[in-house]
Amino acid sequence: MEKEINAGYTITDRLSVGNAEFVIGQSESAPAKFVTWKVKKGEKDYYWGHYCNDRLTALEDLCNRALDEVHHLKSLRQEQNVGENPARQNGKKKSVPER
Repeated sequence: MEKEINAGYTITDRLSVGNAEFVIGQSESAPAKFVTWKVKKGEKDYYWGHYCNDRLTALEDLCNRALDEVHHLKSLRQEQNVGENPARQNGKKKSVPER
């Protein structure tokens, strides 16, 4: 696989969530050695860089950004389900303890 480089940073890690990817870039010569970016799947347009001085912080940021996207996608799915089936939501049986 060919090395992927953006703005002088070599892409070392990647997480895909939906149509988004989150990547870590590393550069030995940059003031901030690590960066995380968001990028649309299949494109090379990196944006919203978060710059870090150490790999552990970059990994944490990568995971947090991906998890935020997961939560966003789940909330969109829940909104769609409520909009498509409002009667179903109201018709759910509630669990009542036996007496």
